[in-house]
Amino acid sequence: ANGIPTADMNTIIRQAEQRIYYDVQIPVLKKNVTGSLESGNRYLTTPTDYLATYSIAVNNNGNYEYLLPKDVAFMREAYPSTSTTGVPHYYALFDNDTIILGPPPNANYQVELHYFYEPQSIVDATSGTWLSENAENALLYGCLFEAYTYLKGEQDLISLYAGRYKGAYRDWE
Repeated sequence: ANGIPTADMNTIIRQAEQRIYYDVQIPVLKKNVTGSLESGNRYLTTPTDYLATYSIAVNNNGNYEYLLPKDVAFMREAYPSTSTTGVPHYYALFDNDTIILGPPPNANYQVELHYFYEPQSIVDATSGTWLSENAENALLYGCLFEAYTYLKGEQDLISLYAGRYKGAYRDWE
């Protein structure tokens, strides 16, 4: 940790982990949860470890109807009022904690969310993590890239670490 305080080093490690999670959809980091939609309520709260949506399905009398991803602007334009309801067909990430559905549900439905989650950081883990055990090169070069950027290192080395990072995670994509 030459010249980098421990707290900043932990931040650098977390940034490298997050970069990997956002760059690559790792199948083993997927979870499924079920919940309920309330009639007229267009919002669905995401789980606390939510990173990104893989799929959302509404159980409509035993038939699973998978929702299509859209932008919040589309949802607001297409369904400006909660009085226009139906079986939801679309979803969008409204903010970090909420998914918006369109149209708002016309009944109480069961919903199934398949999502990518953000696992515990190696900084906090008492043993190894999936990244440290299965993607150690991606984690290493991600950390080197973040650390050398933090130190305002030479651009050619930052580019080298960025290239090695990309090559490392492409090996197991």
